[in-house]
Amino acid sequence: MTEFDPAPESDAAQRRWQEGTDTFGRVYDVSLGVTSPTAYTEIAELADCSPNAAKKHLERLTEMGIVRADRNSRPAQYERNDGYLEWQEASQIADELSIDEIIDRVAALEEQLTEYEEQFGTTDPTAVSVVEHDDHEMVHERMTAISEWQGIIREIRLYELARQLSQNDGHLIPA
Repeated sequence: MTEFDPAPESDAAQRRWQEGTDTFGRVYDVSLGVTSPTAYTEIAELADCSPNAAKKHLERLTEMGIVRADRNSRPAQYERNDGYLEWQEASQIADELSIDEIIDRVAALEEQLTEYEEQFGTTDPTAVSVVEHDDHEMVHERMTAISEWQGIIREIRLYELARQLSQNDGHLIPA
């Protein structure tokens, strides 16, 4: 192999994990990438550990709320808990910004939201057809706009959650 070959050495390709990443860290990293129910045996393979070790750590991650488990399936299946990740993201926003900064950001996002609603004549991005045009570029532009619109809706929800966390000393519900 020359120094310009795009393919890594075979040993390097097999070493996906940085040296020092423990089994729990590898299972955690793999579980964050799992968006649909996945057998623990497959997660073990991706995390480069034994199935028993993967299952043990997945159970711990389930108890922590990071992963959801379907223990009735055979073998048991796991997937990341998107709700936990959203809460974590909102907590980070609450830690980094003041309430006024959060409110200002929501106001800016709501302006963008209004622009999309006016552009498409609806408040629901899922009600917009992106393929009703013959022009490929127009379809692509509409798909991009709808994706950005949905992203703005998500961000508004995150910033609203962050505002609640900030106003209630890190709690969603006032004490």
